[in-house]
Amino acid sequence: MRRAVEPESKALAHPSGRQLPLSRASLDRALSKLGYCSRKQAELLIAEGRVRVGGKVASDPSIWIDLERDRITVDGERVAAERKVYLMINKPRGLVTTRDDPEGRGTVYDCLEGLDLPFLSPVGRLDKASEGLLLMSNDTRWANGLLDPASHVAKTYHVQVSPAPDEAMLARFRQGVVVDGELLTASSITVLRSGGRTAWLEIVLDEGRNRQIRRLLGAFDIEVLRLVRVAVGRLQLGELAKGKARHLAPVELAQLADDRAMSGSSGG
Repeated sequence: MRRAVEPESKALAHPSGRQLPLSRASLDRALSKLGYCSRKQAELLIAEGRVRVGGKVASDPSIWIDLERDRITVDGERVAAERKVYLMINKPRGLVTTRDDPEGRGTVYDCLEGLDLPFLSPVGRLDKASEGLLLMSNDTRWANGLLDPASHVAKTYHVQVSPAPDEAMLARFRQGVVVDGELLTASSITVLRSGGRTAWLEIVLDEGRNRQIRRLLGAFDIEVLRLVRVAVGRLQLGELAKGKARHLAPVELAQLADDRAMSGSSGG
């Protein structure tokens, strides 16, 4: 009879670069993929001896699981895949993009309170000071496809800056700049409106580097006053109220799939 879980030594022997079947995952990741909880919460459940695989208590979150064949239970209840959920949130400024914050700050999960949803994970991140369109889902394959650098799905931001840049400065932005060994660039930068010492820019990125816009502008001593993500591909934030969430429509999911396919083919 096939063992429900491979021996620990074999699990740890997997080279880091080896491609595993899509149905395979470590136990903590499996619980997250199934929409039961976050990986951090899964580690706690496993440490408390509440998780069984094939009827046996599992004590190691790194053991490999076959999502299609292994039976996983928590507190005696079988964990089955939840329905796939795809949400858009209008993230307010001041919330962190994490499930549990050790500093006790508000998180994007505050926007989901009272909603009947399985466990969802953010698709990418917006830092605490940023706001706007944030996707959340329990479909990890879909999320990873959008986040894959090879997909080059465009993300559009409206950014209030000070001081207002002139044309020469805009030209330097477009050329990019090396910061901490990384070349930071944008697909496009245009002025939406300008008045006094401030201006609103529209910046489009086709890659996701940590705090890319703030670092790019900061290299030229330009202060970011507000940063709002308004679109991912053709998916628009629109009139969704701040702090609210809504499900994506089938046509929007189809558009994102098309955006990913077209951007991926043009990028490589």
